[in-house]
Amino acid sequence: MSGRHRSRPTLEQVAARAGVGRGTVSRVINGSPRVSEQAREAVGRAIAELGYVPNQAARALAGSRTDAVALVIPETEARLFAEPYFLDIIRGISAELGESDKQLLLTLVRTERERQRFEQYLAAQRVDGVLLASVHADDPLPERVRELGLPVVLNGRRSADEPAAWVDSDNAGAGRAAVAHLAGRGRRRIATISGPLDMYVARARLDGYREGIAAAGLEADELLVATGDFTEEGGRRAMRVLLERAPDLDAVFAASDVMAAGARGVLRECGRRVPEDVALVGVDDSAVARLMDPPLTSVRQPIAEMGRTMARMLLAELGAPGAAGPEGNRVLPTELVVRESS
Repeated sequence: MSGRHRSRPTLEQVAARAGVGRGTVSRVINGSPRVSEQAREAVGRAIAELGYVPNQAARALAGSRTDAVALVIPETEARLFAEPYFLDIIRGISAELGESDKQLLLTLVRTERERQRFEQYLAAQRVDGVLLASVHADDPLPERVRELGLPVVLNGRRSADEPAAWVDSDNAGAGRAAVAHLAGRGRRRIATISGPLDMYVARARLDGYREGIAAAGLEADELLVATGDFTEEGGRRAMRVLLERAPDLDAVFAASDVMAAGARGVLRECGRRVPEDVALVGVDDSAVARLMDPPLTSVRQPIAEMGRTMARMLLAELGAPGAAGPEGNRVLPTELVVRESS
């Protein structure tokens, strides 16, 4: 028995055998009408040939769906409630699920022990699907969720080749737009505070910054790049590093509004005026940006819409009545909102 369990076929293997996408397999398993008869027959043959019996299908056959969806955020309570980003994601997801029959369960996974406990919770068939926010490159949870036969949709990606379903914003475009704006205002020593580089979102924004520097004909200088962690204190630390390395900097692109707020505090402590001495741009266009002094120029992400899109994709995979999620992964556009800080 244990040997057969270890070699249990995956949803991806069924999809490959049937010649369809994993979303199609999930919809067939859940009895969704949004599947052609040809695809339904191909998936049925593949399931029979491979001997694939997903937990999800077993629950459906037993008529014992949980009607619950888990939103997993691998962060502390302090970050969850301090960062408007997470609250907007939750708001979007909750609004979309509120129009269905699914309950939202919010779970914080902060340690390896908590991750293992959550996997046990999933194995006990307590939820129908999983939404995952703030993913890091080495996070094994998406694979574990899919191995258990549950659909998962990520907010962001772990890499450019992310195999799980995902919804993201144009992060590289955000970096390019910020630098183009600052260069257009005559700034020539444009620094950046990136997020943690084990997150694809941070690497993509840093790539966009570098592309913007090249497009503006400015000299690339790694002394103008400092790494933060998407927290206010991380922004403060990175700003101090930048001022020590490059005291002649005249602009900063911070990869989040919260880090920009930390950078703003250090600039004030050091007697640097914003925007006269140092122009400042963030990302998110959150309440933090609007309430800063001076108000912060920021690249707006459609955060709540990302949450709604994630929920729609998951509901479609679950075959929820009336669900019509987008086919394939989604990159939502960003928009520069100019205020007094630049």
